[in-house]
Amino acid sequence: MIAAADPAARAQGVVPGQPLAQAQALVPDLQVLEAQPDRDAADLARLAGRCLWMSPLTAPDGVDGIWIDASGCAHLHGGEHAMLGRLLDDLGRLGLSGRVAIADTPGAAHALARHGRSRRTVLPAGAPETMFDSLPVEALRIAGDTADMLHRLGLGRIGAVRAAPRAPLARRFGPLLLTRLDQMLGRVAEPIRPVLAPDIVQARRGFVEPISTPDAFRMVIDALVAEVCAALHRRGEGARRLDLVFERVDGTTRSVRVGTARAVHNPAHLGRLLAERIESVEPGFGVEAMRLAVTAAERCGPVQDDGARMGSGHRGDDADLSVLVDRLVNRLGPERVFRLTPVATHVPERRQRRMPADRAGAGGIWSADWPRPIRLLPAPEPVRVTALLPDHPPHAFTWRRSRHEVARADGPERILGEWWRPATDADNDRVREYWIVEDRDGRRFWLFRRGDGQHAWSGDQGWFLHGFF
Repeated sequence: MIAAADPAARAQGVVPGQPLAQAQALVPDLQVLEAQPDRDAADLARLAGRCLWMSPLTAPDGVDGIWIDASGCAHLHGGEHAMLGRLLDDLGRLGLSGRVAIADTPGAAHALARHGRSRRTVLPAGAPETMFDSLPVEALRIAGDTADMLHRLGLGRIGAVRAAPRAPLARRFGPLLLTRLDQMLGRVAEPIRPVLAPDIVQARRGFVEPISTPDAFRMVIDALVAEVCAALHRRGEGARRLDLVFERVDGTTRSVRVGTARAVHNPAHLGRLLAERIESVEPGFGVEAMRLAVTAAERCGPVQDDGARMGSGHRGDDADLSVLVDRLVNRLGPERVFRLTPVATHVPERRQRRMPADRAGAGGIWSADWPRPIRLLPAPEPVRVTALLPDHPPHAFTWRRSRHEVARADGPERILGEWWRPATDADNDRVREYWIVEDRDGRRFWLFRRGDGQHAWSGDQGWFLHGFF
C-alpha cells in the first residue's frame, strides 16, 4: 500500500492508499522506499520543535502536518503574510515543501492548508462560516468511510453538512462529525498539546486549585524565573527569548512571549518583563499549570560588577540601557523601538540604518576623521554661496531667504560617491566637498559643494546645506 507520494509520483497518478502493484503498473520505474512510521513521527516532532522560533506553541498534526498557535506572534515577524513566507523559506532550506494557512481555529487552518486553493492562505479574523462551504468533507478530519457515505448521500461539501439537521447526522455518523465541524467553526475549543525541544531550559508548576488573579500569577512567575535563571547560570548562558504558557482548566492554553536585547539571567529583570505582560492573559475558568521555557539563549560570559547588576551578562551603562530597551520593546512592541547601526559608507545620509533595538548588531563603528553635525536635514537643501573657485571657503550664503556672513570656515572634506551604485542615481554624487562654517552670530552649519570646483564630470558645482552643529 502506498503510504505517501512525492509530487512527481502524484503527477503520474500515484496517490496514497493505492496498492503498490497498481502504482508500479502506472509507473514501471517507480522508486519505492519502505515506510518507517516511527522514524517519520520522530522527524515530524523535531520539525515542530524547530518551528518554536515562530510561536511558543507548536505540535505535530497527524503524520504530515504541524500546528502552530501564532496568537499574538505575527507582529514579531512583520505580519501574517510575511510570517508564512518566512516559514516556507525555512522549509525550503531543509529541502521540504509545504502548504500553510492561518485561521481563527486549528480546524479551519487544517482545512485550508490541505484543501484550499492556494499554497499560502491567510483567512481574516471573524470570516463568515460560509467561507468553508465549498471545501470537501474530508477537510473535517473524519474517517474515510464516513466521508464516502456523506458523498453518496449528496453531502460531499462542508456547506451541505452545515445546512443539514444536526440530530439525524449525529444518530447516523456519531458525535465526531459534528464535533469536528464545531471545532473548525470555533464553536468548540480544540487544545494543542505543544512540543518542546529536548535541550531547552524550562520550568513548570501545577496547582491543586486553579488560579486566576494577577497577584497569584506574579508569585508563580517569580518561582519559575528563579529556577530557570539558576539553570541558565550553571550553563553559562543568558535568555534572549522566553515563553510563559498558561494551561487553563478547559484544556486550552494562553501564552506570552518576551525578548531581551542581550543575553540575561537576572531573575529580577526577567520577572519584571513577564509580570508586565500578564494583564493581557485571559485566564478563563482558571489556570491549572504554568510553564516557562527559554526558547532562545546565548552564551553569557561572567563580568565583575556590583550586586545590583550581577547576572546581567554585561556591565555599566550598557546594562542599564539593555534593561530600558527590554522594557520599552515589551511594552510598545518591537516595531516601535529601534536603534541605529552603522553602514560601511562615507555618504552621510546613508551611514546609518534602522534595526530592531532587541536584535544583535553587526560589527564595530564606521567612523570618520572629521566631526559630524548633531542634526542632519531630511534632504540637503540648496543654498546660494559666494566663494572663489576652485577651493576657497564660502564668504557668505543664503538659506531660506536669510543671508549669513561667514566668520570662520574649516575644510574642504572631500567625499566620493559609492562606486558600487549606478552613477545615474540622483543621490549618488561623484564628488562632494564639505565645509564647516560659522556665521557672525556663532551658528555653525555644514555646507557642501557638488563637484570639485574644476571638472565638469565631478558635479554641477551647486551648493547645499546638509546639517547643523
